[in-house]
Amino acid sequence: MIRLDDPQVVREQYASEHGLRARAALWQETTGPDVKELLWQSIAEHAPARVLEVGGGEGRLSERIARELGAEVVMVDQSERMVELARIRGVDARVGDVQSLDLPDGTFDLVVAAWMLYHVADLESGLAEIARVLVPGGRLVAVTNSIRHAEEFFDLVGYPWQARQWTFRSENGEDALRRHFRQVARTDVEAWATIRDRQVLVDYRDSMMAETTPVPDDVELPLRVGARTTLFVATT
Repeated sequence: MIRLDDPQVVREQYASEHGLRARAALWQETTGPDVKELLWQSIAEHAPARVLEVGGGEGRLSERIARELGAEVVMVDQSERMVELARIRGVDARVGDVQSLDLPDGTFDLVVAAWMLYHVADLESGLAEIARVLVPGGRLVAVTNSIRHAEEFFDLVGYPWQARQWTFRSENGEDALRRHFRQVARTDVEAWATIRDRQVLVDYRDSMMAETTPVPDDVELPLRVGARTTLFVATT
């Protein structure tokens, strides 16, 4: 069974930007609270001076933090391609692993981990490393999905239920964070995407590593898919 925290799966998923962009396309027409905007507000309200983003992908968020907040930003990602794309944006991006950060203790006042902690094979090591590089009173802002995230689409293509039980999710993330942080606050968010083009569903399905069934030719459109996510803010 495919696991999202399998290092080989993660390497293959993010060896290029195409799968990431195919999955993002599912959420282009969305109504309800915008968790990305809530993430931004959580970052900006702390007025950070030094920020670490782990698993930052193409570097869009890191670039915005540096540009709009004037913070010094370091981004770490396991994917050489993601680091390459982030550097094109002018981000100080480095190939690295959150489970073993090559960074000094107490370096950052804010760490961002957006939709990436479920990819960490040893979650306890990853969270311990994040806490280590934060200053006392520093914060981790993390976003993850519920086990019921996108269930309408996952049910459509037969995505295995066991594979949806990622290690860091809405249902268990708070307990994991409390083992490493003094305070944990959470905001649960539900929004709805409307998909009108079958090809968007096909591209998403093709980007997944798990074995699934094809998108039906006669799938009823538009399809509404629930984005069920949680924003955590944890303080050392």
